Amino acid sequence: MRWRSFVAVGDSFTEGLDDAYPDGSFRGWADLVATRLAAEAGPDFAYANLAIRGRTFPSVVAEQVPAALAMKPDLVSFAAGGNDVLRRSFDPDSLVSRFDEVVGRLRGGGADVVLFRFADVMARLPGQRLIAPRVALLNRAVGETAERHGAILVDLYADDTYLNPLLWSTDRLHLSPAGHRRVAGQVLTALGVGCDEEWLLVPPHPEPTPWLSARTADLRWAGQHLAPWITRRLTGRSSGDTRTAKRPTLTPLTPLTPPS
Repeated sequence: MRWRSFVAVGDSFTEGLDDAYPDGSFRGWADLVATRLAAEAGPDFAYANLAIRGRTFPSVVAEQVPAALAMKPDLVSFAAGGNDVLRRSFDPDSLVSRFDEVVGRLRGGGADVVLFRFADVMARLPGQRLIAPRVALLNRAVGETAERHGAILVDLYADDTYLNPLLWSTDRLHLSPAGHRRVAGQVLTALGVGCDEEWLLVPPHPEPTPWLSARTADLRWAGQHLAPWITRRLTGRSSGDTRTAKRPTLTPLTPLTPPS
C-alpha cells in the first residue's frame, strides 16, 4: 500500500448523504474507501473527512483545502463545484481557473489526488436546459485538470448506470447507499485496490411508473425537497450552515460499519 493517510474534501457528495449508519449519521463512499484502504495498510492508516453539505467551491477552498494541506496526507479526494452550478451567481471562468490552482496546490504538497467528473444528476431534475451546460463545463475542466496535474480521474459521467434511479435517494440529488457503494468501487478500482464485487453490480431498472403515480411522486418530491431548497436560496441559507466536518482530524481509522 502506497497510501498511509487519506483526506476527503468537498460537500454533501463526499460527506455521505444519504447513506446512513445505524445511528443516523452518514457513511458514504469516502468512508467505504477509507475502510478498504485501512484493511490493506494496517492499523496505522489515518483518515479525515472534512466535507460538509451545502458548501460551495469558494467555501471548500477557504475552509477545507488549507486544513487538508496541513495534514500532509498521502491521498486527497477533491470534489467541489456541484453546489455552485445550481446558483445564479455561478462564474465559470473563475471556478475553472481556481479549480486548476487548487489541484496544483494539492499535488504540490506531494499527495495523490482523486478528482471526479460528476454523474448526470440533471437527467431527473428540473432546470436541465440551464444547469446541464454548466455541469458539462465543470466536468470538462476536471478532466483537463486531472491530465495536466497527473491526478486520478474517476469519470462518473461516463457511467450510464447512474441514470438508474435506484442509485439516487428520494431527493433525486444525493446518492443512495447503492450509489455510494458504486462510487467507492470505482474509486478503489482507479486506485488499483480491490473491492467487494457487489459494489459494482448494475442494479436492475425499476418497472416503469404509471403516469398518474409518477406525477403524484413529482408533486411529493417538490413539496418535500424542491420547495425547501428554493427557500434556502431565497433566504441565503445553506443546509450545512450549522454543520461541522464529521471526521475533522487525521487520526487512525476506527472500525466503520460495513455496507449491508
